[in-house]
Order: sequence, then C-alpha cells, then structure tokens
Amino acid sequence: MDAVGTGQVLASKWDAAYGVAMFLKVMVGSLPAWMKWVIGSLLAVVVLYEGYRWWRGRETAVR
Repeated sequence: MDAVGTGQVLASKWDAAYGVAMFLKVMVGSLPAWMKWVIGSLLAVVVLYEGYRWWRGRETAVR
C-alpha cells in the first residue's frame, strides 16, 4: 500500500523492531566471541530477573 499520491510505501508496525534488531546485530557482529558471550549472558540474567520479579508480583497479587 502506498501513501496517497506520494508513491511511498508505508511501514508495517514490525519494521521498527526489525530495524532495531538488525542494528544490534551489526553492532555486536564485529565484537570478539568472548564479548558476545558476556553481553548475551548479561542480557539473559536481566531477562530471568525481570521474569522472576513478574512471577513474584503475580503471586502476591493473587493472595
């Protein structure tokens, strides 16, 4: 679908997320393997911690 009379293609709602993911892939792609592992491990810890906080908050809200 293009914008009215401009010939430009409108972006879908997922294009921004795809752009951010590709930006991060390029930024991390040039790093050494050990640094990729460190960054990945730190991200995994943050995701697990946030999941734990969400789970604990959900548990206390039920009571």
